[in-house]
Amino acid sequence: MAKKNFKELFDLRESKWGGISLPMFLCALIVVAIVVYIPFGLDKEGNPASFLRPNFLIMFSALAVFGLLFGEIGDRIPIWNDFIGGGTILVFFMAAVFGTYNLVPENFMKAVKIFYGKQPVNFLEMFIPALIVGSVLTVDRKTLIKSISGYIPLIIIGVLGASAGGVLVGLAFGKSPIDVMMNYVLPIMGGGTGAGAVPMSEIWSSKTGRPAAEWFGFAISILSIANVFAILCGALLKKLGEMKPSLTGNGELIIDNSKEAIRDKEIDVKPELTDTTAAFILTGVLFMVAHILGELWSKLPIEFELHRLVFLILLTMFLNIANLVPDNIKAGAKRMQTFFSKHTIWILMASVGFTTDVKEIAKAAAPSNILIALAIVLGAAGLIMLVARIMKFYPVEAAITAGLCMANRGGAGDVAVLGAADRMDLMSFAQISSRIGGAMMLVLGSLMFSAFAS
Repeated sequence: MAKKNFKELFDLRESKWGGISLPMFLCALIVVAIVVYIPFGLDKEGNPASFLRPNFLIMFSALAVFGLLFGEIGDRIPIWNDFIGGGTILVFFMAAVFGTYNLVPENFMKAVKIFYGKQPVNFLEMFIPALIVGSVLTVDRKTLIKSISGYIPLIIIGVLGASAGGVLVGLAFGKSPIDVMMNYVLPIMGGGTGAGAVPMSEIWSSKTGRPAAEWFGFAISILSIANVFAILCGALLKKLGEMKPSLTGNGELIIDNSKEAIRDKEIDVKPELTDTTAAFILTGVLFMVAHILGELWSKLPIEFELHRLVFLILLTMFLNIANLVPDNIKAGAKRMQTFFSKHTIWILMASVGFTTDVKEIAKAAAPSNILIALAIVLGAAGLIMLVARIMKFYPVEAAITAGLCMANRGGAGDVAVLGAADRMDLMSFAQISSRIGGAMMLVLGSLMFSAFAS
């Protein structure tokens, strides 16, 4: 593939801005700037209002324009594009800077948080289920069965590598192994913020009788540092795979994956628009069932959470293994997955970036903490790469999913890591790491806090 250059962005005859010509893109950029920045009277509270109407379509388009601007530029910066992650990473970091330092109005930030955040209707709740259903349904059935038995041990190996790396570097700075395990390894490898650090801080509080915020404040800071390292490592592993093709399956995790059957199926069954629509509806129905199961699970007297996405993965696995979904809908699911993973990733990275506070990272930016966090991330990915081929996994993909996707900030971190690594098709495995792996870490945290926290 020809290398991208800056000159082509200004070619009026070519459409390099996400399929949009330069004049059209500039017009879109101006409109977005007017809607976001130009004041227009006062709102009901007497604060300056704007033309921004924070509905789904407007926010989708505004974030798309932001993503195209920095994504296309980032894909053309020498060295940055080759080793840091190109446009995907630049979109993330620029959005984080804009959000953290108030370079966009508060009403826009509120709209982004609704579009992406914890509200019942947000883009991430559509993006991740679409990727999970699309990827799991199109995995060869025999391969899927093999992965169930082999992938969880791979996660455990990653945790062992992370623990070893963190403890060794921690000792060099005079920190005890218990301190490193409880305050560094557990929050970093715990499945993110909402399903990891938050419930883990409550477990810590229940064992010590002290406020949960006391543990959580440092945990979220060290997790933020590790999340950045995980994203950068994802980009570097992508580059490593390009330099050493023997280490990567180019998006395939399992070495003996019978992917040829999938490709033949895609050639024979060309999805119609109705097939893609049916796959999208199926995704929504499965997500409803997963949500019901998640709510029922939460009522059981069990200390750790099983996220609804875990149930979505299990439901989709069952449908695939039982061969209950027609081939045309599977083909439609693959097309749906491709749309989200290839054509909306910069929108997601902008959303993640705007809701990331870079000041959190600065809070724990002592050299010792940075090096311990780096050692944990590298330890997880490194040990997995050493054993992956023995366990019939490709080293690059195994390190990304079972390693880096354990050491990031959950769902948002998975999007960022897989985006930087250009491996969005591995979202289902990433979610197993974040959700099931995270639940395993909550159990470990409960045991460690009971024995050592005071």
